[in-house]
Amino acid sequence: MTGPAANSRSTRQADDVDKVVNRLKRIEGQVRGLQRMVADSAHCEDILTQLSATRAALDRVGIFLITHEVRECLLDEGETSSEVAVQRALEIFQKYAQHLQTPSRHDEP
Repeated sequence: MTGPAANSRSTRQADDVDKVVNRLKRIEGQVRGLQRMVADSAHCEDILTQLSATRAALDRVGIFLITHEVRECLLDEGETSSEVAVQRALEIFQKYAQHLQTPSRHDEP
């Protein structure tokens, strides 16, 4: 892809990278807050609430990245057929979705 469409696409990709990096920096701050809460023996309910918010933020980043990758797979038909691109996109989604499952009671941190 060349011309104005390619420039628009690369600008959009740079914007997306900035968004993801900013989100990850916020998540990093949340994790540091969790560390302080544990070190300061904060109430368990408060820690779990913050942990849940941090996990949800990570999941949102993952969904954003999957959406971006699926879009790229499906737009990149010059390299592969549509069916192959769809299959590749689904495989990427399935890999991520496996990590969204609730851990069993026997899992340790």
